[in-house]
Amino acid sequence: MDEAMWTPRKIVEALDRHIVGQHEAKRAVAVALRHRWQRSRLAPDLQDEITPKNILMIGPTGVGKTEVARRLAKLLKVPFVKVEATKFTEVGYVGRDVDAMVRDLVETAVRMVKEERTSSVEDRAARLAEERIVDALAPFPKDSSGIKNPFEIFFGGGNKADDQPALDQGEQRRIEEERARIRQRLQSGDMEQELVEVEVEDTSMPSMPMMGGMPGHDEMQMNFGEMFQGLLPKRTKRRKMTVAEARKVLVQEEAQKLIDTDDVNTEAIWRVEQQGIVFIDEFDKIAGGDSTRGADVSREGVQRDILPIVEGSTVNTKYGPVRTDHILFIAAGAFHVSKPSDLIPELQGRFPVRVEFEALTEKDFYRILTEPRHSLVQQYQALLGAEGVTLTFDDDAVWAIARYADRVNRDTENIGARRLHTILERVLEEVSFNAPELVQQTIPITAQYVEQRLAVIVDSVDINRYIL
Repeated sequence: MDEAMWTPRKIVEALDRHIVGQHEAKRAVAVALRHRWQRSRLAPDLQDEITPKNILMIGPTGVGKTEVARRLAKLLKVPFVKVEATKFTEVGYVGRDVDAMVRDLVETAVRMVKEERTSSVEDRAARLAEERIVDALAPFPKDSSGIKNPFEIFFGGGNKADDQPALDQGEQRRIEEERARIRQRLQSGDMEQELVEVEVEDTSMPSMPMMGGMPGHDEMQMNFGEMFQGLLPKRTKRRKMTVAEARKVLVQEEAQKLIDTDDVNTEAIWRVEQQGIVFIDEFDKIAGGDSTRGADVSREGVQRDILPIVEGSTVNTKYGPVRTDHILFIAAGAFHVSKPSDLIPELQGRFPVRVEFEALTEKDFYRILTEPRHSLVQQYQALLGAEGVTLTFDDDAVWAIARYADRVNRDTENIGARRLHTILERVLEEVSFNAPELVQQTIPITAQYVEQRLAVIVDSVDINRYIL
């Protein structure tokens, strides 16, 4: 994708197709992303001096903070990871350390690059996988004299050509004809449901001794396992499966062989360092507070641990060291109890762009139900359409759902657009339950029907706190 095409205006327009309102927030993230493209056009020495304009999103839950960041990363196809600040603990406490967010981002980037490289070699991998299936269904006779060199046990078993005994011309021709016939049937798709026994790579990780009680012990155990797995030769096992299943497994194996792993890792690290986005949710939960006991004691410690990551440091990962200087960090929180000024001053200064999200109104709820691609109304119509039921919504019914969502948010806890899911589930509960018996029927959802399903519950505040 040509990043030069994504001007701030076009980024906002693209986000508008999925997210209602929050225009100022969309403009802020669009400008921040455009700055990254502008930086890439400068001389290398100047690039190093320009730091990313990290963003602090402030607003109640359910107004689109996470969705703006997630859609942005998906739009531009850049590495993205969402983490929760409350999951991290200060160094010395049992739990995840803040470096884990960078390691997670690298894993995401490696997966992205592998998928791209796999797609580019898919045709060649498919041909090689097909030959392996042919070998399994019509193998050449193997030499039964066994392994001649004991080191072959550890390093692959020698040359395949050496294992094949000399065949007379008639036998050779018969086997070649059988293999050609099988190959033709495979290409025509006639054998997809037939069983075949193939030798595949055993991807199970060798068990490692537990190291419970140590900070970050889960990541440490995983890295030790992968290290020892890399030192040992590849293990294989024989599996019986259908040709269709074998084709998928073998194509993946052959594609992995055709991909340069070192090149993938290098590309992934570059993308993380130059294009990566880390979204830190619940940022307000680690801000300030008067308590110095229990879990709260480490909140300021978590801030101080996050600070060097945001400022720019080097994090060691199993793919190599990663510099965080130019990763874009987007922090978000409601900041109802605490406020941004409760963060330590050094961390405040690392989030120069502040964006306040607005609480959603009845009109916003109506737009969320109808305007975005794959809106909630369209989702429910598609779900019930799978049962053969046609669901229609009157415009008045949609307004009624929006009105009830706004009312319940004001009467109880404001959870933003997430309230619409609860309201719609309640409205459509009976229709969804009876859907298998309503095949080929059209079910109209009217404002009167919405009133019948919700009025009694909404009028009783004590009840709707539990149900809606």
